[in-house]
Amino acid sequence: MLNVYDWLADMDMPTNYKPFDIVEVRFKGSRKEFFVNHENLYLEIGEMVAVEPNTGGYDIGHVSMTGELVRMQLKKNKVTAESVTKKIYRKVTDADIKKWQAAKDLEWETMHRARTLALDLGLSMKISDVDYQGDKSKATFYYTADGRVDFRELIKRMAEAFRIRIEMRQIGMRQEASRLGGIGSCGRELCCSTWLTDFKTVSTSAARYQNLSLNTLKLAGQCGKLKCCLNYELDSYMDALKDIPNNIERVETLRGTAYLQKTDIFKKLMWFTYPGEENWIPLTTDRVREIHQLNKEGVKPEEIGAVVLEEVVEEKPVSYDYENVVGQDSLTRLDDRNKKKRRSGKGKRRPDGQRSGPKPENKGRTAAASTEKKGDVPTGEGKPKSKRRFRGNNRRGKPGGSQQPGEAPNQ
Repeated sequence: MLNVYDWLADMDMPTNYKPFDIVEVRFKGSRKEFFVNHENLYLEIGEMVAVEPNTGGYDIGHVSMTGELVRMQLKKNKVTAESVTKKIYRKVTDADIKKWQAAKDLEWETMHRARTLALDLGLSMKISDVDYQGDKSKATFYYTADGRVDFRELIKRMAEAFRIRIEMRQIGMRQEASRLGGIGSCGRELCCSTWLTDFKTVSTSAARYQNLSLNTLKLAGQCGKLKCCLNYELDSYMDALKDIPNNIERVETLRGTAYLQKTDIFKKLMWFTYPGEENWIPLTTDRVREIHQLNKEGVKPEEIGAVVLEEVVEEKPVSYDYENVVGQDSLTRLDDRNKKKRRSGKGKRRPDGQRSGPKPENKGRTAAASTEKKGDVPTGEGKPKSKRRFRGNNRRGKPGGSQQPGEAPNQ
């Protein structure tokens, strides 16, 4: 996060070159400060160093920039090299890392306890983050509030609870989102927590110039303010708007009055439509100025003069047919197999473990019935009667088979 690529690292320096002795160090969140490397330690980007804080003790941070690039960074931040007085003490040791890690492990618990104390006192503030100093002797509490907050009693209670020096620092909504981080609506990590360090004011006019709908749910970021990315392309839109005629909402023709519906700033096209019609007529900005000038002179043109737009034919992507080597052609192949088993009724087992089918005592009778000729009526007790098929004109199921007209059925 917020790392800078040193594009001057591979450049050959003169033989009498003296390395720049100021180093940029990054701490938790987006906080960066400059320190003097008075002992000329060999430092690389990413190394942990013990530095001099604003108060007593020492703090631990990561080296984010060295060499001549720091001189350019000082110029960008409008800081002179003479004003940098804080020093780099040493490279961290194992004991420093353990103490620093123990201090960082306390930040989450400390923040929740501080929030509880603020709620007990009824303060209208939100403590969003806690930053412990590297030597575990001081903690900085970052909070957001709508106005000024009297937190003197809160500092007393926190000093008694945590036994450390307390510093309260009020930040804005954008700075809070920068410290907490997150994923934006674009799917990328928030700009303020990755590379954006200076926050410029964003107004709703930036959305108007870019023809964006004034929907606060879409224009607001996770901080609750307007998104910083609204300013990224604003200059391009402002340059393109110089060629768009202003204050032209309608044009007069002999056909009627056409009203402006949409403006394409970069293509320099303006769409007009007549009342009661759904078709939009595209016009160039020069044609709109020409018609507007004629209307000022009291002249109404016969035709509005639509622009013929070229249709862009989209090439369809090439689709490749892949052979299914697994053999799973149908997802319902198992369902079809189960349906066949249910219809046949064969192979089912009863709860007692025996296969379903004819009972043992009827097994002989069924075999005897199967040996008889078709059409013979079995006789005797216990033998099942065969079902007759009624053929011919007797389709209503009358007994006696086929019969001639006027004959009585066989009894």
